[in-house]
Amino acid sequence: MGSITRSLANNITTGGVILPAGITNSSVSAVTSFVNASGGTLILLSTQTASASATISFTTGLDSTYDEYIFKFINCHPATDNTSFQFNMSTDSGSNYNVTKTTTLFRAYHNEAGTDTTLDYSTSDDLAQSTGFQIISQDIGNDNDQQCSGSLTLFNPSSTTYVKHFISTTNSYQVNNYSVNVFTAGYANTTSAVNAVQFKFASGNIDDGIIKLYGVKKS
Repeated sequence: MGSITRSLANNITTGGVILPAGITNSSVSAVTSFVNASGGTLILLSTQTASASATISFTTGLDSTYDEYIFKFINCHPATDNTSFQFNMSTDSGSNYNVTKTTTLFRAYHNEAGTDTTLDYSTSDDLAQSTGFQIISQDIGNDNDQQCSGSLTLFNPSSTTYVKHFISTTNSYQVNNYSVNVFTAGYANTTSAVNAVQFKFASGNIDDGIIKLYGVKKS
């Protein structure tokens, strides 16, 4: 216990978060990399903020530098009521978002009244060798406090040997006041490098929200 106390003695505490000794900027918002829970370090590559945006597209940053990339979307609020958040990939730097995909989607939901709870497979929202956009969050409301947040992990997008696997987990405040937790996974069935990703709602603009792209640097 004594050695642990000494090792923390020179650390910086800011906003309840302990930062390692030697960090000179104590603002957490200024940190551009941090340790990922599953191993490795997340390196912030870019941030995009929506403002009545039809789409948010990442056309740079996806290359052979990292074997794993993570998108984090925060408070993505739709202009249209009862719509879904979705994404697609590109192999031509964003000229077309039409990569062939095979996917799965299941969800758990619970309403505010505590009267409706379900865990099910959403057969209408998976894809079988389709080039369409993949839903990753469902039935989001457009009340002022309704939105979706979550993450999308894309594995080894620059490979020219293998297909490109992805996993997404999201939670949304649904149009009828449900918490909806959606789990989506699948693969882009292409051996071409995936070098761009686009997000949008199934209808209407992204009224507000932040999407960040991180590369995972392995330890």
